[in-house]
Amino acid sequence: MKVLAAVCGLFALVLTSPLTAQTTWLQIEAQPNLNTALDRARAYAALFPDVEGFRLGNGWYGIALGPQEQDLAAARLLDLRRQNLIPADSYLSVGESYGQRFWPVGANVDPVETAPLPEVSDPEVAALPEPEPAPIVEPDETPAQARTSEAALTETDRQALQEALKWYGFYQGALDGSFGRGTRASMAAWQVANGYEETGILTTPQRAALTGSFRTDQAEFGFQTVTEIESGIEITLPLGLVTFDHYDPPFVHFVEKDGSGLKVLLISEPGGKAGLAGLFDILQTLELVPMTGERGLDDTSFIIRGQNDTIETLAYAQAVGGNIKGYLISWNRADADRTARILPAIQASFRSLGDKALDPGMVPLSDAVKRGLLSGLDVRHPRLSRSGFFIDSAGTVLTTLQAVEGCGRIVLERTTEATIAFTDPATGIAVLTPKTPLAPQSVAGFANQPPRLGSRISLSGYSYEDKLPAPVLTLGALEDVQGLNGEPGLTRLTLSALPGDAGGPVLDAAGAVIGMLLPHDTGAARQLPEGVAFAASSSALTSLLAAKGLTPATATGAAPLTPDAMTANARGMTVLVSCWD
Repeated sequence: MKVLAAVCGLFALVLTSPLTAQTTWLQIEAQPNLNTALDRARAYAALFPDVEGFRLGNGWYGIALGPQEQDLAAARLLDLRRQNLIPADSYLSVGESYGQRFWPVGANVDPVETAPLPEVSDPEVAALPEPEPAPIVEPDETPAQARTSEAALTETDRQALQEALKWYGFYQGALDGSFGRGTRASMAAWQVANGYEETGILTTPQRAALTGSFRTDQAEFGFQTVTEIESGIEITLPLGLVTFDHYDPPFVHFVEKDGSGLKVLLISEPGGKAGLAGLFDILQTLELVPMTGERGLDDTSFIIRGQNDTIETLAYAQAVGGNIKGYLISWNRADADRTARILPAIQASFRSLGDKALDPGMVPLSDAVKRGLLSGLDVRHPRLSRSGFFIDSAGTVLTTLQAVEGCGRIVLERTTEATIAFTDPATGIAVLTPKTPLAPQSVAGFANQPPRLGSRISLSGYSYEDKLPAPVLTLGALEDVQGLNGEPGLTRLTLSALPGDAGGPVLDAAGAVIGMLLPHDTGAARQLPEGVAFAASSSALTSLLAAKGLTPATATGAAPLTPDAMTANARGMTVLVSCWD
């Protein structure tokens, strides 16, 4: 079919020829000899009622559908290509090159034939006289001939070639009409990908095939330049696949059209470096952004790529002139090939217009947003979140075993992934190592001995799991340094704790860690009174950590901390540990 594309390019440009009503054919194939052409026409006739076959001016034999009016033929071309019922390089023709009709066999009416075929009653190929052998005109050009024909191109023609090469991902430079090293390299790459000889100089048929396919794609996807005044963004979008739906700051929503599976969000809001970083974190909580994939953030822009078994997503934003502008594109993984032809056009066309940004107050917050939806988009939440605390300056975290059991992914402080260094079911603890370095504001110092019974203690924990940005300090008292049945390694507390507090550090008045809060045992045969809690003791924790090769710090201060100092110390060491499926 690559030879076909080259031949076809000599006679028509897809969707741009001056077609006349009732004289437009959809040419689907060409063959170099009559026998093969008859076989192919017979095969197509089993699918389509209007198959026609003509001898072409270059000695080949063309197979076409029609004729039809131009608009109907163009729509039919796109529909049949989508269904893969005709070759991808099929195109529209006004029939200028059509000569003798050879199919249907025995047809008498032929508006474009130049001489009638002999009447044949038997449709078998053997009964048809083979025409006089005619020299087959080589449809391609030598590199020298290609250079000569290329020299006659206008600047607009040359830019159109670069645009088509960029559309198919072969060219990354400017559309300047200058065929330098980059353009030549992209032409050579296109030739290799399409089965042509690699010369770096496109012949006349190759140029026609390239630009014809490009124009067909443009018609299929319905690309238009969208100037979005409210958001201050200009971008080229495939409006055959998406349509504007609504504003919901900081997004302009373009939803899928006719089940295309494609979604586009334009991003626009006032903000700078801090806002960009915040948006980077927030987007990764959306269900629309799968967790697996590349992430990158710097002072002026970010990029997020996500993929799972069903969808892929690309998000980009930049901070410029006091505003944040960008886009998010999501598509079905099954449509990856189609999307690969669409993304370059969207990415290359995106630009910010002036200092206008989407007004955050243009749409009031709905109840859904207030319940935890971000601008109408489902926010992804972890299965559960618990507390933990730093035990060294490298960011190693001690937490409850409950926080990591059965997790597909463990995340510290919402953004940093962690791995399990080890667990100890006997004490109910787990130790985590961050995948990327962390710099704790403070590190736990373990007490040498527990305070006296009845002393006031503090628990630092994410009581409300991931709903609050910082841990909560809960006050209580130390009741005993063993379990109710005399179990060693436990401390009993009077404390009103919530499930999210489990794994948090229990501190004495000087800020030393006297234990780690254990989860409430909801499956126990005896239900304890409200306010009874247990913690793994500091002595049990330090012994286990030392046995694993870790050296936890020992608390040095003995003087009670002020409330502000206690809060700063506790919050600096406490970590949100989130378990994701």
